[in-house]
Amino acid sequence: MNRVREQLADQSDWGCDPKGRDDAKRGVTRRGFMKGGALAVIGTSVIPGFLTRSVMAEVTTAAANKKKLVVLFQRGAADGLNIVVPYEEQNYYAMRPSIAIKQSEVLDLNGFFGLHPSMAAFKPLYDQGHLAIIHAAGSPDTTRSHFDAQDYMESGTPGVKVTQDGWLNRALQAETLTGKPSTFRAVALGTQVPRTLQGKVPAIAVSSLADFSVGGKGPQTSPISNAFQAMYDESTDAVLHGTGQETFEAVKMLKSADPAHYQPVAGVVYPNTPFGNSLKQVAQLMKANLGVEAAFSDIGGWDTHQNQGSVNGQLANRLKEFSETIAGFWKDMGADAENITLVTMSEFGRTARQNGTGGTDHGHANVMFVLGGSVKGGKVYGKWPGLENEQLNEGRDLAVTTDFRRVLGEATYKTLGVRNMDLVFPGSQVRPGEFLNFI
Repeated sequence: MNRVREQLADQSDWGCDPKGRDDAKRGVTRRGFMKGGALAVIGTSVIPGFLTRSVMAEVTTAAANKKKLVVLFQRGAADGLNIVVPYEEQNYYAMRPSIAIKQSEVLDLNGFFGLHPSMAAFKPLYDQGHLAIIHAAGSPDTTRSHFDAQDYMESGTPGVKVTQDGWLNRALQAETLTGKPSTFRAVALGTQVPRTLQGKVPAIAVSSLADFSVGGKGPQTSPISNAFQAMYDESTDAVLHGTGQETFEAVKMLKSADPAHYQPVAGVVYPNTPFGNSLKQVAQLMKANLGVEAAFSDIGGWDTHQNQGSVNGQLANRLKEFSETIAGFWKDMGADAENITLVTMSEFGRTARQNGTGGTDHGHANVMFVLGGSVKGGKVYGKWPGLENEQLNEGRDLAVTTDFRRVLGEATYKTLGVRNMDLVFPGSQVRPGEFLNFI
């Protein structure tokens, strides 16, 4: 057992696998002209940015290569130690007497780590080499505040509160432009554009594709129709009039996909939950060939301070929904899945020891998943720090050995074609030669 730990701690290729397997007019604001409705827009001026950019003759590297990046945020700090279980660590069981996953119950990955049994949908993806796992990943900042930690990870600048834009928006800014980008280049599923996608590059947020419409009259006309129509009809701004019709056409393109009657491929049933429906809609947007390059969604419910459960319970239910949704999305995309990279993240992990109420408190390192056609999966990456008492961060948490920006950096570098990592993650000194090389 000690020899295994030494091998894990000393691996130079950062692999954790012990077996070595490889609004109506100009009053529109920057926060968006419709809060809580079907569409929100973030731009660079009082006019929604995607209206002013829709006439530009540019195409991005990702669009030319048909590559797409999907980013999923697990809000609330997921318990990485019960998601990808280090079942050969005896102290794991000593610290979690009632919530640990027994060795006989895990879905074995490599003789040291195993998936929580509720994540059975992930096992085939791992075995087929599509799913890579990065353990002991996280932020170098030590805050235990949900708000601060999420802000730091979405901005990509841990410890810096004055950053105005998100890392994914900067990644899109750093792309090489050689043609015309789509109105739907950057999309978030939700009522507002998340921190991750805010910035100079126009991004839209859609809460329901079925309600996304333009033009028309009567009770079935959505708020987005009224907003666009008012902006187009009543404004005297030449730029708005010059792009209004193109914007209407872009929305009509989406409507032609008939969102209300979308059918996933045979055998795919998305969980009927907000997260399940969001990834179903991401699949629909991508299949409609609307030029999506970056998509974002999130899922809450990971803050398990009480009654976390073990094989069954609160965490198990969330993991089942999480894994089945992602696996369903992968299958639903069919051959197009080869061009997709999907990455997951959470603001921090949970304490190594369970607390007095059968839960876990705010911790430090966590686990990240990367799924894709180009991913070198079937392996657990990262330098494993160990769970002996003296190896814990501040005596209580799994220590961070892989900066989350290295994971996101590789995803943007090899999916979006971004080369300027200093723009995407300022001050991080993330370099291509230092990537984990899981893609």
